[in-house]
Amino acid sequence: MKVCSYKGLSVVIMLRDEHCPPHAHVDGGGWSARFKFSFWHNGVELWDVVPLSHRPPVAVLEGLRQSLKQPAYLLRARDIWWRKLQTVCLENQLWDWHSNEVVVVKRVISTTNMIGSARYEPETNTTRLSLIGAQKCVEIEL
Repeated sequence: MKVCSYKGLSVVIMLRDEHCPPHAHVDGGGWSARFKFSFWHNGVELWDVVPLSHRPPVAVLEGLRQSLKQPAYLLRARDIWWRKLQTVCLENQLWDWHSNEVVVVKRVISTTNMIGSARYEPETNTTRLSLIGAQKCVEIEL
């Protein structure tokens, strides 16, 4: 499903056989790219381009990334992903209360809890995390 376009290239969320992490696809003819997005922050990053030998100019990839990063398009991408897959791809990751972020650590520390479940609310552009062992949920306004 189309999210947005940049210089004639469509940024889309595939509706079949998708997998985590949340991402959008761009088919450039001789190349394809994927861009990761998140349900806990508003960043968008280039994930990969194949084949690397036909990689488009950096300016094109950055333009695509910036297009998807626009609030209305990022909201649309999240909405499509959530409605199709019913996951925000955060389960079993660690949330750090101190830094307010998903973290990758070698060991659990006192400020982290495992994310037991996560839910996205498209109407309010909010993600709600239920943390194992925590009495309250984390609500992230995106």
